[in-house]
Amino acid sequence: MNSVVCLASFNADLVSRVARPIARGETLLASGFTIGPGGKGSNAAVACARQGARVAVIARVGDDDFGRMALALWAGEGIDTTAVEVAAGERSGVAQIWVYDDGDNSIAVAVGAGGGLGARHAQAAAATIEGARVVMAPNEVPFEATLAAFALARAAGVTTLLNPAPARELPAALLPLCDVLTPNETELHALAGTAGGTPVAAAAARLLDRGVGAVVVTIGREGCELHRRSQPPLRVAAHAVAVADTIGAGDTFTGALAAALARGLALDAALPWANAAAALSVGARGAIAGMPRLPATAQLLGVAAA
Repeated sequence: MNSVVCLASFNADLVSRVARPIARGETLLASGFTIGPGGKGSNAAVACARQGARVAVIARVGDDDFGRMALALWAGEGIDTTAVEVAAGERSGVAQIWVYDDGDNSIAVAVGAGGGLGARHAQAAAATIEGARVVMAPNEVPFEATLAAFALARAAGVTTLLNPAPARELPAALLPLCDVLTPNETELHALAGTAGGTPVAAAAARLLDRGVGAVVVTIGREGCELHRRSQPPLRVAAHAVAVADTIGAGDTFTGALAAALARGLALDAALPWANAAAALSVGARGAIAGMPRLPATAQLLGVAAA
């Protein structure tokens, strides 16, 4: 039985390395270019598997080279692909990524076949969802699929985890189905409808008031912060690491958090594992290359692998 089920968006990442953001109408020479697997859901699933969880993906990919890239990646990571639909005549998703010299990035995503993921796919995988410990999804997945999967999970007592990236307005019906929400600061304010200068705690409180169980805000080099009703915020400090690029760090955080929760850790005890895995992930270029395995994460934390 799989311990984590992920509604997985998949994109082929087309990555160009440039010195700085490109201005409108400007042509800028890139210092390098690569093609590799990506997509927030797929990335989180891989990160989760590398943290020791048994993972299944519910996904839709095109019948093309990029779709075959996804299937090969998941098979190589030991991820169950029984609930993956290969859509004949459709293209898989593509993300065009610009990585800057300071390690930051900008991304444009064309979701491709993944945009056709719907409630029927979640319902077809109902037994897999109901037998899991954690079900997670990103905002790259259509809300119809996430709503159906989270409703099945909630009825079965399975923990739900939503990474609200990219930030877009969440359906009112989805918020009460989210046990854990993992936005970064920008996404938090977009979801809460608050200005950037608003305290993180105030913005998180708005989402808690709308039914979210817990809000974990990732704060880059400052770590992360947990917000729950009637409890003080819990801050977990970041680790000082060299940064090659930050692609996939948020996905690694979400996947590692899901894996820790699936191991039976309480949310506050799971956060250091997610925080450490995300820190390690920025040490290599690309979304997948730096994602650590459980022993490396445990070593950074100075503890035995859970």
